[in-house]
Amino acid sequence: MKIVNLEDIKGSDQEVDAGNWTSRRLIMKDDGMGYSVNDTVIRAGTETHIWYQNHLESVYCIEGEVEVTTLKDNKTYRITPGTLYALDEHDEHLLRGIKDARLVCVFNPPLSGREVHDENGVYPADLD
Repeated sequence: MKIVNLEDIKGSDQEVDAGNWTSRRLIMKDDGMGYSVNDTVIRAGTETHIWYQNHLESVYCIEGEVEVTTLKDNKTYRITPGTLYALDEHDEHLLRGIKDARLVCVFNPPLSGREVHDENGVYPADLD
């Protein structure tokens, strides 16, 4: 069994700050679970273009408020505590921080650890 405490991740190499967001990588590829789990903070007043071409993601909001706009159909969804959204079609989207928000994000395939979005909003594929 593996036990991970968020406080042990903060300030370590498993915490990635990309300006608009900070992601604490709790479970990663090397943990061998077949998925990864992140505790992510989205900052209010930010907008991030994301397009996970290589990953599927489920996101559960536990604090704050964000908006997700899917670019394929220009629909906007308000995400508040207790709401989960799943990017099950590699949905290209904009993520806007309305209030500072805390999200639990699950990725398949799992992240390796230090990924940040490229110029297209994509995390690279980890083929190892």
